[in-house]
Amino acid sequence: MASKILANLIVMGGGILVRAVAQAYRQALNNAAKNGVAQETIQNTVRRVSKVMTEQEARQILGVAEETPWEEILKKYDRLFENNSKNGSFYLQSKVHRAKECLEAVHGKSEGTPS
Repeated sequence: MASKILANLIVMGGGILVRAVAQAYRQALNNAAKNGVAQETIQNTVRRVSKVMTEQEARQILGVAEETPWEEILKKYDRLFENNSKNGSFYLQSKVHRAKECLEAVHGKSEGTPS
């Protein structure tokens, strides 16, 4: 008998809790829509995803000019990557790596085209 009552209380309490959470969530969505927070969050997310490193930015990060030979770019990359792996920051190391990837893509395209 007591187990039946306890089970009923748990089921009823769970139902009330689920309804309260759903109502609070709906209210939070309504408040966010009124304040424009939801739209701003979506716009910021789209901006972050579409941010791609340009060739100019990659060259600035590695400190190379357009006419710099590929071997020199690789030397600069190796030096910067190693310096940041020993006592630098992971963020800078990632930027250096992304810059090399960007320039590899550009370098591959320029060599892949027939003369």
